[in-house]
Amino acid sequence: MIEQSVREKLLAYAQEYERADFINGDPSWFMHQVSGDANRETMAFLAQSISYGSRAQFLPKIQWMLEKSGGEPLHWVLEGVFENDIQDSGACFYRLYTRHEMLLFLRAYRRLLGDFGSLHSYVGANAGDAREAVKALCGWFATHDGGAVIPKDDSSACKRVCMFLRWMVRSGSPVDLGLWKDIIDRRSLIMPLDTHVLQEAMALGLCRSKCASMGAALKLTATMAEIFPDDPLKGDFALFGYGVSNNK
Repeated sequence: MIEQSVREKLLAYAQEYERADFINGDPSWFMHQVSGDANRETMAFLAQSISYGSRAQFLPKIQWMLEKSGGEPLHWVLEGVFENDIQDSGACFYRLYTRHEMLLFLRAYRRLLGDFGSLHSYVGANAGDAREAVKALCGWFATHDGGAVIPKDDSSACKRVCMFLRWMVRSGSPVDLGLWKDIIDRRSLIMPLDTHVLQEAMALGLCRSKCASMGAALKLTATMAEIFPDDPLKGDFALFGYGVSNNK
């Protein structure tokens, strides 16, 4: 049972923080900087790929990809232009990812685009809900030598993939794009869960798990659905707001 004070707090935070200026300093900002649905989808997928660690570190790296693509990320990937910009080596590309691992990821992504035209088409052909979409995305990169950028399966929380799906599926939002609202019901979306989000959820009595697993993400999503039954990932903005408020 969710305490009424917690319910009211999260409803208020969701209302306050899901606004256009949320994207400032957030990886979602980059998908709003390109034109056309195909470019937005591609830029969003590139952005999620390295959105971990310190924002001060990963935001400039996403900016680098945006600039290298000339604002045309679909062309950058589909035509293999990235091969000229990321020289194959064991040198670091970003934190745990080497240049070689990033190239493996981009080559696998390029093959998917060549075979299906878009992530939308691939997921639409292979998934009926968000959990299946996570499995389909992990499965493609695992079976096409996609390196370590996308999780091999959905046993982990797959935080970045779930965040990407939120961007793609939720419509009517000043933040999320809603490009995939026709293939995935937003009620099936899964909370993007990492250690920080888990700590906020535990502090509110919403979660007991100490491990950011897919099981914990699904349980937290189900709890959020009690507060936001038609749109459980409003809870993502609510927990963000709670974290900001507690750290002032």
